[in-house]
Amino acid sequence: MDFSSGIICVCLTWLLIQALHAFSRSKAIPKKLPPGPKPFPVIGNLLELGNKPHKSLAKLAKTHGPIMCLKLGQVTTIVISSAAMSKEILQTHDQLLSNRTIPDALRAYKHDEFSLPFIPVSTRWRNLRRICLEQLFANKILDVNQDMRHKKVQDLLADTHQSSLTGESVDIGRAAFKTTLNLLSNTMFSVDLADPNSDRARVFKEIVWNIMKEVGRPNLADYFPVLKKIDPQGVRRRLTVHFGKMLDLFDRMINQRLQLRNVSGSNTNNDVLDTLLNISEENREEMDKTKIERLFLDLFVAGTDTTSATLEWAMAELLHKPETLSKAKAELEQGIFKGNPVQESDIPRLPYLQAIVKETLRLHPAAPFLLPRKAEADVEISGYIIPKGSQVLVNAWAIGRDPSSWDNAESFMPERFLGSEIDVKGRHFELIPFGGGRRTCPGLPLAIRMLHLMLGSLIQTFDWKLEDGVKPMDMNMDDKFGITLQRAYPLIAFPIPV
Repeated sequence: MDFSSGIICVCLTWLLIQALHAFSRSKAIPKKLPPGPKPFPVIGNLLELGNKPHKSLAKLAKTHGPIMCLKLGQVTTIVISSAAMSKEILQTHDQLLSNRTIPDALRAYKHDEFSLPFIPVSTRWRNLRRICLEQLFANKILDVNQDMRHKKVQDLLADTHQSSLTGESVDIGRAAFKTTLNLLSNTMFSVDLADPNSDRARVFKEIVWNIMKEVGRPNLADYFPVLKKIDPQGVRRRLTVHFGKMLDLFDRMINQRLQLRNVSGSNTNNDVLDTLLNISEENREEMDKTKIERLFLDLFVAGTDTTSATLEWAMAELLHKPETLSKAKAELEQGIFKGNPVQESDIPRLPYLQAIVKETLRLHPAAPFLLPRKAEADVEISGYIIPKGSQVLVNAWAIGRDPSSWDNAESFMPERFLGSEIDVKGRHFELIPFGGGRRTCPGLPLAIRMLHLMLGSLIQTFDWKLEDGVKPMDMNMDDKFGITLQRAYPLIAFPIPV
């Protein structure tokens, strides 16, 4: 059953139930809800979402304001579309708005009970987040294994150079995905999961893509909770299969490492898996094998597609504006000794490269609505009530293009960040690609390092030519909505060694 036909079926079968309960529901709805478009019976405002809800809701916000109420099926949804309102949600009232509405798909394998991004704020959540911030993604920890990341980027450059020798074009998104997957897998396990000679790598990549597709699919069960029991589109059933395959892989890798540790008597890889196993040996309640597997599931699903999509957008914007690409190349030539590859330690001396990454994240946030939040109680903002139990979506895509915050908001202009203190760490609410408040993405430090290193290396090492004689001004820069904001068409280009 596809989404649109499912809506029709729901309309026919649910109309009577809606009518019977209309009176009691109308009494329960607060009278000071934010403004919004008038909902249709049964389906509410679902039809207004379209296939690009980040854009359709941004357009509606121009009419109804930066805090807006919609009825998505049975779910009251508050949409936030300005920096000032996002600060209210992510900082001022963060305590009552930090928990999540749970997509039904995430209930596969009961993953909602383990997933760091989705479990409620609690002692277990704090422990997991502390482990991530202090022992996995702290700068001093990332500094230790930066040579490994440098090697993986050199592999990317070697593959790209081989393509240049054979006259083959490069699918930037696919190349970025492979590199990102290997960067993560080496950080976690000290192995390449995207090794083209490994069947395990091919299977893993397929699983990740399938998970992203299912999680990003509009699901009737999320808009009509009564349908959760029957999973009408089969999203949760399919995701159970994909989760199971990935968890089996993690289980095998953990068992292999445990055997190695038993033989050697100590950890030997200095990677995330060894760190987590050390924590598990010290405190089983804080970390055990199941929690390790579920944390890896979150890290790989959240970290691969988002980072590779952002890199592809950055390259697309640079090829679309050759003068910006020329400025970036000039900075790299001046900031790095000729013949030396880009290192993570070089990034602080490359402000224009940093500005390019910020500008890319402003225009193309990987998760355009961040992750959904849930009101734990009635919350008053700007004279309106966000009712208890409602879903709250922060439209980071709309906020990044808000003309009240940004001059020439639709234009790619990295120069706007030169000399600016605005960063992406969740402290400046006009730029929140990684969220804000206590739910800011804990993997942000690693993602930022990976983006700068890959992008700087591709710019420094190669000139780029669009395929089929496409001119920069004629590039299609449209996007398609999913769990991550992808390009509507893959970026294909020919590398030319500098």
